[in-house]
Amino acid sequence: MIMGLWSHWRGCNKRVDRLLRLLFLAALAGSGSEAVAQSGARVRFVDVTQQSGIRFQHPSAPEKKYIVESMSGGVLLFDFDDDGWLDIYFVNSLTVQSASQPQALKSHLYRNLHDGTFDEVAESAGVAAPGWGMGGCVADYDADGMLDFYITSFGPNRLYRNKGRSVFEDVAPGLGLDDPRYSSGCGFADYDNDGDLDLFVANYVGFRLDDLPEFGKGRFCRYQGIPVQCGPRGLPGAADALFRQEPGGRFSEVSKEAGVADPQGRYGLGVAWTDLDQDGWPDLFVANDAGPNFLYRNKADGTFEEIGYLSGTALGDDGREQGSMGVAVGDYNRDGWLDLYVTNFSREHNALYRRDAQLLFTDVASPAGTSSASLALVGWGTGFIDFDNDGWLDILAVNGHVYPQVEGTSAGTSYAQPILAYRNNADGIFSEVSAQLGQPLTKPGVSRGAAFGDLDNDGDLDVVVTDLDGAARVLRNEGGNAANWLRVRLRGKGGNRFALGAQVRVQCGGLLQLAEVRSGSSYLSQDDFRLHFGMGKCRQAESVQVRWPAGGASRLENVPVNQEVLILQEKVSRQDAKTQEPQ
Repeated sequence: MIMGLWSHWRGCNKRVDRLLRLLFLAALAGSGSEAVAQSGARVRFVDVTQQSGIRFQHPSAPEKKYIVESMSGGVLLFDFDDDGWLDIYFVNSLTVQSASQPQALKSHLYRNLHDGTFDEVAESAGVAAPGWGMGGCVADYDADGMLDFYITSFGPNRLYRNKGRSVFEDVAPGLGLDDPRYSSGCGFADYDNDGDLDLFVANYVGFRLDDLPEFGKGRFCRYQGIPVQCGPRGLPGAADALFRQEPGGRFSEVSKEAGVADPQGRYGLGVAWTDLDQDGWPDLFVANDAGPNFLYRNKADGTFEEIGYLSGTALGDDGREQGSMGVAVGDYNRDGWLDLYVTNFSREHNALYRRDAQLLFTDVASPAGTSSASLALVGWGTGFIDFDNDGWLDILAVNGHVYPQVEGTSAGTSYAQPILAYRNNADGIFSEVSAQLGQPLTKPGVSRGAAFGDLDNDGDLDVVVTDLDGAARVLRNEGGNAANWLRVRLRGKGGNRFALGAQVRVQCGGLLQLAEVRSGSSYLSQDDFRLHFGMGKCRQAESVQVRWPAGGASRLENVPVNQEVLILQEKVSRQDAKTQEPQ
């Protein structure tokens, strides 16, 4: 009856729709959600960086006189050796002073040793010196069953092809993917549904080392009256790029013909391929710094329509442009549709774009309780993660200013900043709980990238954070697995072996969870491809349904919790990975 009422009223005006949404969630909370509810367990994040053997440092020029010294910091979580355990790649960058010595600062690749520790193997793997790195994204672009990764840079980008035996080679020049511009976010997807993976790359600003902007001089080189680095406003933008994979494995740059070229040169950062209208064709969201965001609707004919303004995702709730950095995608209110969370600059709250109708969104950050705590912060990496496994997506966002010069001034903010964590109250409202989750979240840092995944395969989600001017942080989730969980791993067919774009629905206790496999996430980072579902007190999922990219579906019923389930396209099998008995 409740579902019938909800369907009947979905087309009402926004005010009535919001009221009914809250009534709908409240009714569910009282009529069947006990199986997936707050476990009451105490969840804490513990900094285990040192004992993990992680020694990565991201040094940068201390004064940050130039924008290229402020933006790097992507981190990738992926299983490069296919042993069932997440490995970590940290992207490092250069400085204006060290630009002539590209070997000066190294990126690090850490192999997971299955015992809580990692071994650094970047040199032997051939991925230690990608140049002036920014971030990256992961995919099996050549469909050989091994994960490759793409690194965006200020300078030529790189595509590291996995050759097996923990060795990679850069094949970007030969495939037409060594874009020389200042690139930022990226993501692979089969946007044209032809069976192989394509690549979108956001580009940031036009910046030249032989024509450096003068620090603190000019309209766009001051902040609250303080001299700072110049940009991005006042600098030329760098148009984005869409690379279509052709037969034979090479890529063609098709941005203009596809309608995603960004002719105005906005300052692209975070990227998310996601099928928001659930028509089987991936749409594309681009978080733009200091300007309106893009939402490209896939028209299913090889082209896109930009609907950022029409969809309500271009601006914040006050109608102003924002400095958007990172993006998370998830169904936080469990209505069967994906929502967006976007981190923004100081004095611009992080936006929570709730999907209200077909490709129509409303920024509900203020009524949802996620607005005020973010106002003084500069947000970067972010994710919808169910850190307490209660079945409702929470939010985590890392922060850090771009201007060291604000420290100790009257600007009303600080350079190093804490991490924000919001617990989902299962009624459309969030509570800010950073202090309750442990000291590592309240400890200030100049954070950039953040990636999420189950590093120790114990059934709860851990976090890896990169900080400028300091050490990376590995934050282990302790207590999240006191509630039940289910992890889903997919294997597709053809040219999309890791099923990028697949959507998975898990049903339990009358409530639905929705997740999507995605290349590129957060801010210039990569989350675990395995989909994690908190199951609360559920002892089994009534159903697990997969909608495969480019068509087709799979369904499992009565799936026990606390295991990893492997689902093959056109086949169904299971791989037990139990770490505890159902609660």
